[in-house]
Amino acid sequence: MTTRNLDIETVRHVAHLARLRISDEEAALYAAQLSKIVAYVDQLNEVDTSNVEPTAHPLPLMNVWREDNPTPSWTPQQALQNAPQSQNNFFRVPKVLDQESP
Repeated sequence: MTTRNLDIETVRHVAHLARLRISDEEAALYAAQLSKIVAYVDQLNEVDTSNVEPTAHPLPLMNVWREDNPTPSWTPQQALQNAPQSQNNFFRVPKVLDQESP
């Protein structure tokens, strides 16, 4: 089994992509925790599953669907009543796509 450690810079990059502010202590903690998760996944990848039938769920479950009855939608005013900011019947959110990556 190969051990892959996530470095703090990778954790910072992922936090930036997720628009999260993390401290140096949190970055170090998350790097250690994520490294353990990756090591566990590596361990699971060593298990021979060649004779295991692919499944979506281990139990033989069936979807139980409710009757699809159309109902009235909310008005824009109802949908936006708890929004922190709105403009012209739309949610107003901060711009994030034009920001540069570190």
